[in-house]
Order: sequence, then C-alpha cells, then structure tokens
Amino acid sequence: MPHTVLLVDDEPLVRAGLRAVLEAAPGIEVVGEAADGAAVVPLVRRLRPAVVAMDVRMPLMDGIEATRAVLRAVPEPPKILVVTTFEEDELVYGALRAGAAGFLLKRSRPAEIVHAVRLIAEGDSLLFPAAVRSLAARYAGGGPAGAGWAGDGLTDREAEVLRLMARGLSNAEIAARLFVGTETVKTHVSAVLAKLGARDRTQAVIAAYESGFVTPA
Repeated sequence: MPHTVLLVDDEPLVRAGLRAVLEAAPGIEVVGEAADGAAVVPLVRRLRPAVVAMDVRMPLMDGIEATRAVLRAVPEPPKILVVTTFEEDELVYGALRAGAAGFLLKRSRPAEIVHAVRLIAEGDSLLFPAAVRSLAARYAGGGPAGAGWAGDGLTDREAEVLRLMARGLSNAEIAARLFVGTETVKTHVSAVLAKLGARDRTQAVIAAYESGFVTPA
C-alpha cells in the first residue's frame, strides 16, 4: 500500500513543488491539497491520508490549531508533518507539542522530503533531532523532573531507550547501540509511549525535554 499524503500550504507553488517531488517517488501518493488549515479536518475524514504535510504559518488557521483539530476530531488520525521555513520557530515547537510527529524544512532536498514522509508514515524515527533539541532549549521548561513526571515508572532500560530516542536514533540504531534485537527495542519503545501517555516518539521526546528528564546539549 502506498503512503498517502495530503498537502496543506497557502502557497500554490510550494504545494506544486511538494507534489512533484512526492509523486515521483515510488510508494507515495498525493491524495489531495488544501490552502489553509481550516480545510484539513473535512479532507482528512474524506481522503484518509497516512500523512498530512502541513505549513505552520497560514492566514486563517495555522498549523498548530489545524494539528489540534485533526487529532481531536478524527479517529485514528494521520501523522502530521509540519513543513516550515525556519527550524527555530516557536510555532514549530507549538505544533510538535500539539501532536505533530515531526517537521520538515522547505529548503530540504527532494530525497530528504521523500525520506521524511516515509519515516513519519512508518513512525520509526524523530526528524531533525539536532533542531528539535535546539527548539527544546529555547521553548521547553527544562526544569528538574518532579514527582509528577510519568517517566518515574520507566525501567532503567526504558529510560535508556528514551534518552536515545531523544538523540534521534532509529529503532535499528538503538538496537545496535544496546546490542539487542530491533523487536526488543520496539517493545521498549511501546512501553515508554504507554507509560508516558504519548501518542508517538515525538511526543515522548517532547515530554522528556519539558520535564527535564533529558536536557538539550
């Protein structure tokens, strides 16, 4: 089955460029477009894309509010990939906190765009970990993890996996680092998400940064 994508951006040229790049890649199908976040929920309900590639700055409804709307209104919602011009942008961090699974810079090369969509669709790895650490350093609380931190229930190995996730390592890379199988890592990741009440890896990493459990380098 192809990874289906909905493009949301108020610039027609940006949408056309993304469509051209993604439709040239095997296994990816662009199923629709929208010019503003306000149109996203009805389109997601009708088209059921696996990924929504969404601009963070739009005139009527920005990417943060559109992300919240999709996750609130759609059962089994798609992965949200924020597409932005600036990597250190409070709106990008707000979108990640709202539930976006990752972000992509508009200046990215075609191969990076395709790779990002595939990663987001497969839920394997956080995008641009260095930039996410930078965003966390600017906008996360960064205080010490207190008694309310859900990560208190993590085992030592699960905590180690979470720290490696925060560094942007994929399941395969974590498995190589810990000398275990990929399926074992997947089990640990699932346990981390469940204990933190996180929707995906990105939400777990954001929670780790905001609690102070992980501190940006």
